This record gives sequence, structure tokens and C-alpha cells, in this order.
Amino acid sequence: MSASLVLGIETSCDETGVGLVRVSDEGSELLVDAVASSVDEHARYGGIIPEVASRAHLEAMVPTIERALATAGVTLADVDAVAVTAGPGLVGPLTVGASAAKALAIGLGRPLYGINHVIGHAAVDELVHGRFPDRFMALVVSGGHSSLLLVDDIATDVTELGQTLDDAAGEAFDKVGRLLGLPYPGGPHIDRLAREGTPSIRFPRGLTAAKDQAAHAYDFSFSGLKTAVARWVEARQDAGEDFSLPDVAASFAEAVADVLTAKTIAACRVHGVDTLVIGGGFSANSQLRDMAAQRCAEAGITVRIPPIKFCTDNGAMIAALGAAVVHRGLPPSSLDLPVDSSMPLTRITV
Repeated sequence: MSASLVLGIETSCDETGVGLVRVSDEGSELLVDAVASSVDEHARYGGIIPEVASRAHLEAMVPTIERALATAGVTLADVDAVAVTAGPGLVGPLTVGASAAKALAIGLGRPLYGINHVIGHAAVDELVHGRFPDRFMALVVSGGHSSLLLVDDIATDVTELGQTLDDAAGEAFDKVGRLLGLPYPGGPHIDRLAREGTPSIRFPRGLTAAKDQAAHAYDFSFSGLKTAVARWVEARQDAGEDFSLPDVAASFAEAVADVLTAKTIAACRVHGVDTLVIGGGFSANSQLRDMAAQRCAEAGITVRIPPIKFCTDNGAMIAALGAAVVHRGLPPSSLDLPVDSSMPLTRITV
């Protein structure tokens, strides 16, 4: 097929992302990834406020699209298809992005593709490390998602093996960061502290007991770990005992990384997979990156993790998955495309 230029729009949470990817038989090429974030506007609330995020997307959408086009040296007339996050995510922000994408598709007379945000986090790695193997495992970990996926084709054949049953990894980090008195978002601050500490406290590893393996071999649970950290800290504070904040952070971070990597490598072995892709905002965590690299090397598994700029929400990941869908000739979405805040991973596109 001739090369196609796909414009991707991401607005599932607090980042307005616009990416441009050119796809052909030779592969996919990222032209630009433009992002406008409203995270600073949410910091005073200690979490994402959907109404604030929606208004920020409205204000940033047109300037971010214009910036992406200018940087890539193309015009809207050069765009061959429009891809947009249809879910999962926050309804208000998703609606802003979908409305913009529909307007572009109608105005340009181009096909529209509703894309699964979570699978996009895995798809973006192909822009960095080249074509995917025929089969690979993907661990997508972020503030709202901890998902283990068996991928036979990123655009058509993804099987969800496991997911978070309560708090996702990134969500647990933000909550523990709050109880430790750290600024929002807590993840980067805990990561920094953990590098200064020693993992000397044995916190629980959720869903790893023998009784949990049959039903939840590949599922994740971090709510109990979060509670255990809170109780440990409160007990020392009530007793007037001093403790090392870096050691608490290191012990907590190790517990999360231990569960994520152990379950993922076990899944790779069971399914005969020798390539692992890790994506999502939490894949920027240094403890997870280090432990995954070490354990995968020991298990003979190739691990691929995109650069940190592609770990958080961005337009490149939506353009990347959209490009894969376009290249395979899949039918476009309807122009009355709905958004789905809890879009299942059984649906790659809408």
C-alpha cells in the first residue's frame, strides 16, 4: 500500500496529545508528538478533576493540533485518517477529543478510527524499537490501569490475561505519596525517594499466595499493600518512633515492582513468549525498569520499554495504533462514535 498519514488525538485524562505517524509497508514513522498537560492545574486538588481537565482540553486542542502540523511540516489536507481515544478514560475529556476528531474527519472527508487507549500504550513501542514479533506480552501500567496482555497482532488480536482488581500501580503510588505527605502526583516523588533508601521493610505482595494463583494468577491488587504501608507508618507515628522515609518508599516500590515482574515473567513462560513490551505512565518508574531488565535477562526474555516521554499519555500512541489499524485495512468507525469510560480490552477499535 502507499504511505498513509494518520493524525492521532489523545484526551483520556489530563494530557492533550496530538501525534502524526506515516505508515507504509516499510513500517511506521513518527513525524511529531505534541502534548499539552494540565497536571499543574490539578495539583492543588491532589488528583484529577474531570471538569478542569475537560476545559483544559478545549483550550489546548486547536493550538496543539496547529503546533503538531507546523512541526511536522504538513497541513490538514495531507492527513489520510484520524484516530482518537474512544476509551477507557474520563467521559468529559474523552468527549472533547472525540468531538474534535469527528469535526476533522467530517471537514476533511477522512475516515475516523476510535482507538483503545490502553492498547495504544503498547503500540507506541513499535515507533521506537521497530516491528513487533509475531507474538509478545505487553504489561501496561499507569495511574488507572495495570493490564497484562498477550498480543498476536496489535491491531486485531489482543487477549487480556490479567488486570488490576482494585488500585492500579500508579494509583497506589499517588495514594501512598499522599499519606507520606508528598506533592501530587506522588509517583515521581516516591521514585526519587526510593533510590535514596533501602528496601528493608517486607510489605505484602497482593494475589501471590498459593490460594490466589488458580483464580488470579495474572491479576494485580495493590489496595492491601497501600493499606499495609499506611498502618506501618501510623504505628510508628503513634509510638513516636523515627523512621526513614526513603526506606519506606524503597520497600513499597520494591513490592509493586516485584509483583508486576514476577506475574508477567510467569505469563511469558506459560505462553512461550520471549518478548515483553512495558508501557504506560508507571513504566517510567526506575524500580520497575531495573527489576524488569534484570529478571528478563535471567529468563532469556527481551524487554522493550519506550522512552519516558512515550510512557505518559500522548498522541503518538494513538496515531501508532491508528496507523496499524489503517495499514491492515480495517473498517473505520462510525461518525457517531461513542466514548466508553470503561472500554474493555477485547475492543481494540470501535
